[in-house]
Order: sequence, then structure tokens, then C-alpha cells
Amino acid sequence: MLKKVVAIHDLSCVGRCSLSVVIPLLSAMGVQACPLPTAVLSSHSGGFQDVVCKNLTEEMKLFSEQWEMNKLEFDCIYSGFLASVEQIEITKEFIRKFTNGESLVLVDPVMGDEGKPYSLITSELIANMRTLIAESDIITPNYTEACFLLKKEYQGSDVNWRDLLPWLTELAEMGPERVVITGIPDKDKLLNLGYEKSTGSFFIASNQRIGERYPGTGDIFASVLLGRLLCEEGFGTALYKAGDFVAEAIAATQELNLPVREGLAFEHVIEQVNL
Repeated sequence: MLKKVVAIHDLSCVGRCSLSVVIPLLSAMGVQACPLPTAVLSSHSGGFQDVVCKNLTEEMKLFSEQWEMNKLEFDCIYSGFLASVEQIEITKEFIRKFTNGESLVLVDPVMGDEGKPYSLITSELIANMRTLIAESDIITPNYTEACFLLKKEYQGSDVNWRDLLPWLTELAEMGPERVVITGIPDKDKLLNLGYEKSTGSFFIASNQRIGERYPGTGDIFASVLLGRLLCEEGFGTALYKAGDFVAEAIAATQELNLPVREGLAFEHVIEQVNL
């Protein structure tokens, strides 16, 4: 049966991130992606100037009302960048309206990177993000976002990944059944650490660190992870495959010598998403 996912993300028209990667990747894995856009941007803000943004907060409410009126049902709700506390509250209400006992909720708490919050992220928004992850089944923060959620100090490349294993269980205690912390530096590697609460299992996925830090990497990772889970693969297998796909996309992008601000050229390796 075809799975149907609501993707609550922004749409950046230039630069591969958010809905411009979520929709094609889920589609390639045989999953229907139904976008609930939070905003439309002329481009993402990483390396582009004078970005034009149309906020769609009010439209999010209208979309939700129309979908509820038409008695739509979804197998999964997948949220990404949310630009305000109000958008977080709308997403929480959407989860309550459209989930049933079998629906999956993945929250990618997009708030910052390299120890710094993104421009629109406030302490109030971070506090409210903690209430959103309480409604989730899976969360995929990067290392910086895990620091924000747990009020921990960011240590940069000096962090020891073993010290982060208790963080996984702390995050799981906040609500989600499964937790992934992505992009943890470990010498010449990048690690993705996973934890499954029901089994008490930890997962460590390692990939070679290659070149630059590209925008949209977290969106690609979370989308592939989700797609593999909806294809009924195990959590550990899905985590490893998501990391491997990102590594393949980075290698392809470097071979093409594309500007970092263009994001990952995942189109060139998309056939590998189902391997």
C-alpha cells in the first residue's frame, strides 16, 4: 500500500534543501509526499543575499482546515524548519488532528549548526521545540540542535561521541521512541548516533568526512531515514542507509565541483536511494 506523508517544511526555490529534496527523495522510495509549506523562499540563506520570503503561517491553518473537512488521512507527519512559535503550535495541533494509533511522527528540529542558532531561532522557539518533540516518534537533531534541546554546552570538534550516548536516552525521555543525533565529528569521520527506547539499542553509523558542509544535508538524511522506515526496514538499517546515501551525494557533488551553496547533487545518485 502506498504510504502518504505530510511534509511540513519550507520551500527554498534555489539551493537543494527542505521540500526541494524531501519530495523527490520520498517519491523515489515509493512514498507520496504531500507538502504543507511553512514559507516559500527565493533561495535558502546559506550563501545567497537578499533572500525573498513569503510566510505561509495563515495558509498552514487554512490547508489544515480543508484537509480535515475532506477527511484526509496520512501515514506519517514529518516536520522540518519552523520559523516561529506559532508554526510550532500549528504543527502540534496538526499532529493531534491527523494521527491515529499507527501514524508515525518524525520531527527534524531544525534550529542551527556549528554551535549557533539560525537567524530566526529564539530561546522561546527552542523552548517550544521541546514541546513539539514530546509529540514525536522519531527526532533527528544535529549535534548543535541536541545541545539546544538539552541545554548542553557545544564543544565543536573536541566532542567525544561516547559522551553523547547518554544524550540519546535523555532525548528519548522527552518523548520520542527513536532518536538520532547527526553530524558528530570524530577525527576524519562523521558519526550518526541512534537509540531505540523500546529495545534499549544503540546504533553508531560512521562515514568518511568529505570536504565542505553542505546545506540541506540534514533534510536529505532525515528523508531517506523516514523513507526506509516506511518501507518497513529496521531502524538500524535505515540509519546506516541514510548516512551512506548522504556520503554518496557528497562525493558526487564534489566530483561535479558545484558551489557549496547549491547543496548536494543528490539527483546524480538518486537511483541508489533504494539499494
